[in-house]
Amino acid sequence: MTDTDAVTHTEITADLVRALLKEQHPDLAGLPLREVAGGWGNQMWRLGDELAVRMQRMDPTPEHQLKERRWLPVLAPRLPLPVPTPVRFGEPSERFPKHWTVMTWVPGEPLDHGSITRGTHAAGTLADFLRALHVPAPADAPTARDRGAHPKHCTDGFEHFLRSVAVDDIASEVRAVWDDAVAAPEWEGPPVWVHGDLHPANVVVSDGTLSGIVDFGDMFAGDPAWDLAAAWLLLPAGTAARFFDTYACADDAAIRRARGLAATKCLFLILMGQNGDRGIPGGKPHWGPVGRAALERVLRGI
Repeated sequence: MTDTDAVTHTEITADLVRALLKEQHPDLAGLPLREVAGGWGNQMWRLGDELAVRMQRMDPTPEHQLKERRWLPVLAPRLPLPVPTPVRFGEPSERFPKHWTVMTWVPGEPLDHGSITRGTHAAGTLADFLRALHVPAPADAPTARDRGAHPKHCTDGFEHFLRSVAVDDIASEVRAVWDDAVAAPEWEGPPVWVHGDLHPANVVVSDGTLSGIVDFGDMFAGDPAWDLAAAWLLLPAGTAARFFDTYACADDAAIRRARGLAATKCLFLILMGQNGDRGIPGGKPHWGPVGRAALERVLRGI
């Protein structure tokens, strides 16, 4: 059995997490511990009031956690929203042969279980966050493997998602948005820091607006359009224009690329919802309506 199989078949329980803390960080082992719902590649456990334990679960390698350990302490101080920051490292052991990390807890409710009611405020907040994040990255910053490319290099993924989901009534409109993104000029600026996976489960809300950004495991240096897609994926209808006005750094080509990428991300959310409805492991039934609503915003360009 491989290490990945070992993690896949090891049930991550409160007793296991507590035992690991006692072995490697005994001063934290007495804090209250409770599982956080959600997560796929990693499982989260709330530790006391201010911390969380991020356990490698389905991720086949520790790459995501190691990236967060290396780069979040560098990025966090200049970001205007709370992000999870590693404070302790858990190393592979006989008890649990993969990585785990103790991180700061970002309070709020995941957007896929919550809502934004202060849309104008959220648009400005997201724009300010991305302006602060999207600065030139150092030469040793991570690069993307399965994302980050110009849309013209991602057509296979788009076609797969479009075939897989039931959006026949709007398929031609979705394809038109994608074709426009493929035709848009490429990013010509320096590679900037990109979160890479902004969707409703990776942001938290409170008081009707965005209050934090989580899960930086896919971060990379590249085209900011991959994050600008969040204007439609996260924000309520009618606020995308406010977002781009506040961000103030996106030209027409970047917006076209971002809109096409948003369409693909919406199709992915819809597919995950359909998988959940069918009982397929990893599927998330509540993502389907979220993805469909976001796709309507993409098509209307609002």
